[in-house]
Order: sequence, then C-alpha cells, then structure tokens
Amino acid sequence: MSMRQVILGLGSNQNPLANFRRCLTALEARFGEIRASTVYQSADVTQPNADTLSDGHAAVFPGPIFHNMAVAFASDAAPAEIKAWCKAQERVQGRLPKSAGARTHPIDIDLLAVGDLCGEFADNDGQAIPLPHGDILRHAFVLGPLAELAPDARHPRTDETYAELWQSAPATASRRLTPICWPSSAPL
Repeated sequence: MSMRQVILGLGSNQNPLANFRRCLTALEARFGEIRASTVYQSADVTQPNADTLSDGHAAVFPGPIFHNMAVAFASDAAPAEIKAWCKAQERVQGRLPKSAGARTHPIDIDLLAVGDLCGEFADNDGQAIPLPHGDILRHAFVLGPLAELAPDARHPRTDETYAELWQSAPATASRRLTPICWPSSAPL
C-alpha cells in the first residue's frame, strides 16, 4: 500500500492529559511524525439527539466530561494493521472491552480515515472496518477536531472538505465543543 494520510480520533474521560500524552508518544514511536488538533471538551451526552449532526444517531453516554482530539500521520500500513495497533494501545492504557460495561475510558482510539479509502475493510479478526468512520458525519466531537486538523482533506463519501462539512453542521454543534488550553507547563 502506498503512503496515505491516516486520521485517528482520540477520546478520554479519565485523566485525559496523561492519557493523550501517553498515546501520542506511542503513536510517534510506531508511525513517526504526527500532527494533532486542539483538545476539545464536550459536555456529558445524556439526552437523545444531544450530539447529533445529521442522521438522528446520538451518543448516550452518562459520565464524566469527554476530551477529544484528532491526529494525523502518513503511513503505508493497511487499515487492519492500524486498527489492531489502536485496539492494542487502548488495552495497554487500561481500556476495558465494551462488554465489561465501563463508563469511563482512559483512551478511545478510532480509525476515522485512511486517505481516500471508502468502503468496509476486514480487520485481523474478520470484523468490518468502515472507512471513513460514520461518526465523522454524526458527532461534533469528531468532526470539529478533524476539520481543524485537516480542513482541506475531502470526505471520501461526500467529496466535501472537512471544513465545508463543519461549516454546514448545525450551529449548536460548535457550541458543544470547548477548546482546552492545557497549562504551559504541561503541553501535549
């Protein structure tokens, strides 16, 4: 596979500064130079449709406030290899499987896009990896950081830039995201 821009979404609602740092360090060690968006805080999502952008899906996740960001890097790794690395890193950082019913997550790493790949790709367990990730068009906490990080990149399904998608998102979407300025002594 040729080099493609890989975009991941990172989320944490448990000690986010430390968990993002740990994940970014591991990403750089594995994939080389990375670019990162601002970290955004989004309110606890407890009401249906409280964080929906377009298609009626909503995250319903009572619990601590989430922090989200997007990261990008160039890689020739296949989607299955990248997804496997993400899941392994989540485990290393203490993420419990969804089946365990955990309501807090030290780190959540989602594979959002791999270049212009579009469709379903099998992971190492035969499970589907949908690319681009559907949450890009569903949730402000995914699209906002992504539009900041890669404004001119095009969504492979809609052919709109991420900046255009963010501009067309409901006005309430941007109000649910608050950029976080970490103390200067604690940069990401």
